[in-house]
Amino acid sequence: MTLQHIPVFLGEVLEALRCERPGLYVDCTVGAGGHAKGILTSSPENRLIGIDWDQEAIGIASENLKGFGARVTLVREDFSSLKTVLDELKIREVDGFLFDLGLSSVQLASKERGFSFQEDSPLDMRMDRRKEVMASDLINKLPARDLVRILKVYGEERWAGRIVSGILRERDKGPITMTRQLSTIVCSAIPHAYRAGRIHPATKTFQALRIAVNRELDQLDTAIKDAVGYLKTGGRICVISFHSLEDRIVKEVFRTLERGCTCPPRIPYCVCGFRKSITVLTRKPIRPSASEINNNPRARSAKLRVAERV
Repeated sequence: MTLQHIPVFLGEVLEALRCERPGLYVDCTVGAGGHAKGILTSSPENRLIGIDWDQEAIGIASENLKGFGARVTLVREDFSSLKTVLDELKIREVDGFLFDLGLSSVQLASKERGFSFQEDSPLDMRMDRRKEVMASDLINKLPARDLVRILKVYGEERWAGRIVSGILRERDKGPITMTRQLSTIVCSAIPHAYRAGRIHPATKTFQALRIAVNRELDQLDTAIKDAVGYLKTGGRICVISFHSLEDRIVKEVFRTLERGCTCPPRIPYCVCGFRKSITVLTRKPIRPSASEINNNPRARSAKLRVAERV
């Protein structure tokens, strides 16, 4: 199976990573392989390691990138295991890393996976189907306070309390198992005056549940720090985020790695041992152009941050 999709910030990523220079690149969220293909095409000597925890994504990327032969290595794993993956492959230095966070084209195209409210499918939302907990488990088993916290923290949902009240009423009648069922509950809970606009009322709720099911934010800071540890001097790391929680983590990790020493100013010399390891190249994140948003609506909330190893 092949999947045609439009990778976000493709030109900006290739330019930022300077992919025209032969090197080894790691795509930590390879998805269907859109960015990976661009990296490999930029130089006939480029090699790429693609990581993804979704078996379907690995299968599609393998098909889409098969023309590059031995220049590609694909690994089914979570990027939180980046250090383990690279050590097992005996990789010591890397020229560039890419993290494209959030929902990929593979998940969006999988109608039965429950990531989208556009299709009626089981409330699954697992990116790695080896995991046991699904979105339906959270919806039907968690107490109200935990559901409210998930929607507020991960979805920044203003109407979290009303939505959870609606969920509790419905699950008292029977289990909530389908995406359309949940979407209807959410839409009914949000006041009519706030349902208008280009963003579907259920978007934030589905985002919050997906993040909670997959624990997407738990290891992001560690993964970025691990990646920087493998970068060659002058090598670069690009991170694409799609909502403020992700971007906030990326911004803070970059700031910490650029600052280096954490000793209080009153101490005359460094005792912490931390040294500056990167220079941030994007003081403000790169945002998509109007033409990219027009060609790829998924890009509208994307932000790209870039840093270089020193």
